[in-house]
Amino acid sequence: MKRDKSAKSKRRRGGMKKGIYILPNLLTSGSLFCGFYAIIAVFNGKYLFAAVAILASVLFDGIDGKVARLTRSTSRFGVEYDSLSDLVAFGVAPGILVFSWALQPYGRLGWLAAFLYVACGALRLARFNVQVDTVESRYFRGLPIPAAASLIAATVLFFHRLGEVGEIKHIFILLLIYLLAFLMVSNIRYHSFKDLGLLKKKPFGTLVAMILAIVVVMAEPEIMLFIFSALYLMMGPLSALLGWYRKREVALSEKKPESSTR
Repeated sequence: MKRDKSAKSKRRRGGMKKGIYILPNLLTSGSLFCGFYAIIAVFNGKYLFAAVAILASVLFDGIDGKVARLTRSTSRFGVEYDSLSDLVAFGVAPGILVFSWALQPYGRLGWLAAFLYVACGALRLARFNVQVDTVESRYFRGLPIPAAASLIAATVLFFHRLGEVGEIKHIFILLLIYLLAFLMVSNIRYHSFKDLGLLKKKPFGTLVAMILAIVVVMAEPEIMLFIFSALYLMMGPLSALLGWYRKREVALSEKKPESSTR
């Protein structure tokens, strides 16, 4: 009996016997549900519903991390569960969506492109998990997979707003998928916006600007969501080019005094 009691106490002291935090993991479950629903919607040919579900999943994913940090309920279980949810909602669901919606005419090339997106998304998540304690919190290394999924969903809504535009849709999506796959596994830095401090006091103009941004998005959501997603995609390469140019200018300025002294 003593052995049994000691074994039970050891199990209580370690692992899942301590319990899990309900609220952040419930929000993560909401993100997972939206991703799963997006897959079901694709099977039924409801591509717009699938795109909206992916965007809703992005919203849940953004909230659960903030809630966990604010309530100090972060845990290793939550991190792992969030990554598995992200792979379904932002990897598998968008991959199936783009293949069924735009890449089917390309046959093997089409589903291989969709698989490449899913594989690079999984690699991006795995790399993030092992580097989460060593990288700067203000920046992501590589395009975040929720941002990639957001652009795919926004593109579906955008092309529907334009009236599908025929063959251009298939070519654009094929190129976009390869670009997203490359950016996710690249070393290009993207701003995480974790330092916005929305719960802290800000200038009055900040509130006005945010309200204006909401009004602009609500006026033409299909167009503005696509524009904002595309702008975030371009922020990484543009900032990398700007950083390279500045380093080049510094190197050239350091060489000029050396040449003049000679």
